[in-house]
Amino acid sequence: PEEQGFDVNKGGFHRGGPYGGKKYFSPYGNPKLSDGPAGEHLPDRLATDTSTFIETHPEQPFLAYLSFYSVHTPLMSRADLEAKYQAKRKQRAANDQERWGREPPRKLRRVQDHAVYAGMVEAMDEAVGKVLRAVEAHPRAAQTVVIFFSDNGGLSTSEGHPTSNLPLRAGKGWLYEGGVREPLIVRWPGKTRPGTTCDVPVTSTDFYPTLLDIAGLDAKPQQHVDGQSFVPLLTAAVEGPAASERSLFWHYPHYGNQGGSPGAAMRTGRYKLLQFFGRDAVELYDLSIDPGETHDLAKALPDRAAAMRNVLGDWLKSVGAKFPTNNPNYKAPAKRDKQPRGDK
Repeated sequence: PEEQGFDVNKGGFHRGGPYGGKKYFSPYGNPKLSDGPAGEHLPDRLATDTSTFIETHPEQPFLAYLSFYSVHTPLMSRADLEAKYQAKRKQRAANDQERWGREPPRKLRRVQDHAVYAGMVEAMDEAVGKVLRAVEAHPRAAQTVVIFFSDNGGLSTSEGHPTSNLPLRAGKGWLYEGGVREPLIVRWPGKTRPGTTCDVPVTSTDFYPTLLDIAGLDAKPQQHVDGQSFVPLLTAAVEGPAASERSLFWHYPHYGNQGGSPGAAMRTGRYKLLQFFGRDAVELYDLSIDPGETHDLAKALPDRAAAMRNVLGDWLKSVGAKFPTNNPNYKAPAKRDKQPRGDK
């Protein structure tokens, strides 16, 4: 982070998870984070350091960017919270037929009853509350915007299968809604109306131009490129109509360890198109009536599917998207002769 313009870095380095030391508990084995007392919990520590940073900037504008290592693998919870949710799980015991489904070729969790994962979520929730209390005690609380966002859908098809994203399909590492539709909450005192919701989709590349807009600074399209400010959406309930929707695009040109395969997708209004490179196929869904992407409309609406595929292809070309290529060193496994099965 300090090589990307941040003045203070507590805990951020090249690893995507807390894989050193005792992981979520001190000692952390993290060269960017000093160890706390034995057993100190990482989410609470990061929240404490963030709160301290906020408190030490009573008059100056500040940007605090808190990326929790929770909720992520390795799956580890505080013992008290794990016990709490183990007890809750016993109150509604699900059998394996209820708990598991399939997102070919992977097994898929359908029931949200992973006690360790639940404990991790609650610990993160407590940490968020600590940071919000620091914001609310700040002299500039009325001028402070808070954004809460997840980076991907819950992990439902691998690495312990801790999450169910139902009614959305699949999860992290997939182009289906379970992988790309995230919770987003914004609090902007005096500009957003508490309790309101907005159904217009936005994307994480919109954060940069949105924050520039909020701060009264000029846009920098040569830097934020695809993003656009969603301030009009935030203020619509207070100040009037919001901006119209535009197409959103995703590109995932590789196989993922969660089971996803190379492809791209786009959403325009109610419709979402997915293109899979390995099998040269498309799928089309009407998210307004089928958020779980269970009814493929590509054959029923061929003209719409073809038009969206053309737009998606044009976008991929315009951004210089990379595509998977055949591996010249790949050797298909030898076919084995089927052996007759004896009668029993």
